[in-house]
Amino acid sequence: MRISTLACLTTCIALMSTFASAKPWWMHGIESKDTGFLPPDAAFRVSARTEGNVVRVRWVIADKYYLYRQKIDIKAESPDLNVAAPVLPKGTLKNDAYFGTQEIYQQQVEATVAYTRYDGGAHPLQIKVTYQGCAEAGLCYPPITKVLFPEQAAPPAVTTPHPWVGGAILAGGLAFLLAGLLLRKGRKLDLPTA
Repeated sequence: MRISTLACLTTCIALMSTFASAKPWWMHGIESKDTGFLPPDAAFRVSARTEGNVVRVRWVIADKYYLYRQKIDIKAESPDLNVAAPVLPKGTLKNDAYFGTQEIYQQQVEATVAYTRYDGGAHPLQIKVTYQGCAEAGLCYPPITKVLFPEQAAPPAVTTPHPWVGGAILAGGLAFLLAGLLLRKGRKLDLPTA
């Protein structure tokens, strides 16, 4: 019994060391043993928010990394949601080793996508975003697909009137109430004269 437990423990330790030294999925096919490349979520941070009937999808791109303009795609994921083609700014031309001359984005980029809902807001708003990018040091990530729940933009600020306006309204209301009490049903109130 002890020998089989010891053998099982030894096998588990050997397997764990193998998995610990394995490359992450985005590094498969790369000959370099240097794993100094960022994970895809750190290299290309994506977020989304809505403003009216538009979704704004924003990527913050790490230094020495870039996204391909032609590899960005945004689709509806929610039921009864229709999205237009994304509108993207002009990119920078790059002669890329993998895809030839391409428009790329560095640092950050924002796409705007008009949308229409046919569900009356019954389902959460979800979009499917696909994008692909590379590190300037030579690693090209496979296409990345994420389902995003865009944040709602803050509603417009409600303006509060100047404090004296609220006080004037309150004073006017109290004066009207007092006058009504004093002149009840048309009777005049005799006020003492000084």
